[in-house]
Amino acid sequence: MLFGAICAEVTGTMALRATVDSAAWLPLVPAAYLVCFLLLGLVLRTGMPIGVAYGIWGAAGVSLTAVLGAVLFDEFLSGAAIAGIGLIIVGVVLVETGSRPVDDDEVVSA
Repeated sequence: MLFGAICAEVTGTMALRATVDSAAWLPLVPAAYLVCFLLLGLVLRTGMPIGVAYGIWGAAGVSLTAVLGAVLFDEFLSGAAIAGIGLIIVGVVLVETGSRPVDDDEVVSA
């Protein structure tokens, strides 16, 4: 469901950008965002922490949007932007690993 939410959000954002060239894409924008938020809500109902779900969703959305903007619309993607995408990925991994509960076996007594 989270993957679907990410795809829907990126689709809505790409459609929003496409409206610059053709208004025919406009109806897809709210429809895609509606699907995105419905799926994201369902992900949260499964018990995934909001920080993890939102972090993955947001980071993947920003990264995919930047890459697809470069591919589909010839937008410039600088070395700094590529490095930023890498930092986003590292940040999501840190949030994901830092939000898991620690098992009693992992706790080392001093």
